[in-house]
Amino acid sequence: MPEIDIVLVAPLYEGNVGFAARVMKNFGFTRLVLVDPCTLGNEAKARASHAQDVLAGAEVCTIEDVFSRSSIVIATTGLVSKSVCHSMRMPFFSPKELRERIKDTGGRISILFGKENWGLSNDEVKRSDLICTIPTSEEYPILNLSHAVGVVCYELAGLPLPSYTIASATDLGYLYRHIDRYLDAIHHPAFKRENTMILIRRILGRANLTTREASTLHGLLRRSEWHIDPSSLDRDISGPERDTPEE
Repeated sequence: MPEIDIVLVAPLYEGNVGFAARVMKNFGFTRLVLVDPCTLGNEAKARASHAQDVLAGAEVCTIEDVFSRSSIVIATTGLVSKSVCHSMRMPFFSPKELRERIKDTGGRISILFGKENWGLSNDEVKRSDLICTIPTSEEYPILNLSHAVGVVCYELAGLPLPSYTIASATDLGYLYRHIDRYLDAIHHPAFKRENTMILIRRILGRANLTTREASTLHGLLRRSEWHIDPSSLDRDISGPERDTPEE
């Protein structure tokens, strides 16, 4: 199965962290990551029960670390867009649908869960590749943090070994920056830029690109750039994508 990190972003209550560790172990997950967590003490240990190893092995890091090392980042949210015209939280997938999206892929996948009283920030959602939401009753749609972790882990438990490895976070970072430069080259309107890049991230996030596929997209962009401005072929381009093969 892919390397799946369960990432709790700024959890407020140590009991929820302990419960999250416990339910992770129930379904065979051990990679707990904490971003700006509350202080963990006896309550977290008590709630973790027989998952002390998961709790003790939790990695504390920054959200930048998470994004920089993950091939896919998945944002979980209870608030989703009602229209495709609002791209930040659209399209979204249930945990069961998420399983189908990632079941054949290798690489590091981080699933973000936001703080109990607010969830993830807009910036964290914008930067994520996929959006996941848990179908709940409209009468009371908000789940406890550890319950949300449990539902997602239940649906993803027992994934088979990956059939192929997807492009790394570094590869995708170079590609997104290249696309951003390309939008400059074609004079894409500045006021549309942020939304366009969100849509591109959503499209490519669903595509599970391999390294070769990302390289091919670089080649197509460079070929198009050369037709727009032949002198661009001789300019230095930052990042190793300049040396990647073209189709």
